[in-house]
Amino acid sequence: MSQVAFHLDAPDKAGYTCRLLRKAAGLGTKVLVTGERIELDQLDSTLWCFAPREFVPHCRSDAPAEVLQRSAVILASPGLPQALDMTVLVHLGGPLAIDLERFEKVIEVVGQGEQERAEARVRWKQYAMQGHELTHHDASQIGRRHD
Repeated sequence: MSQVAFHLDAPDKAGYTCRLLRKAAGLGTKVLVTGERIELDQLDSTLWCFAPREFVPHCRSDAPAEVLQRSAVILASPGLPQALDMTVLVHLGGPLAIDLERFEKVIEVVGQGEQERAEARVRWKQYAMQGHELTHHDASQIGRRHD
């Protein structure tokens, strides 16, 4: 069973996800990111805004095979190719029609909207019923200064 970690109440979901992806890429981890097209578009734009030394190599799932092979992060809307060899799945919301057993870890990034939280609660219950190991993290506190 995959480990599933919920990162809850992210005030800047795209920025938070970028930091997760930068860390994973720095460790040599291959990450598949799924979500609604609008969230993937925003994430793609945000990934390009990092400083040059912090750039995270990424592409869309419909990129040529050689680009997919070299990218640390692949952004995929529903209907992604099954041949991708990735270690971690980051899910930003929306339908999740993928075999989770392909991944060592699944990360659910949840923003602060009530609808998003309600959908996350449903997914939590589904993961629990499937027997996955669940953890949660308070993403609202990440990056805040404590004086």
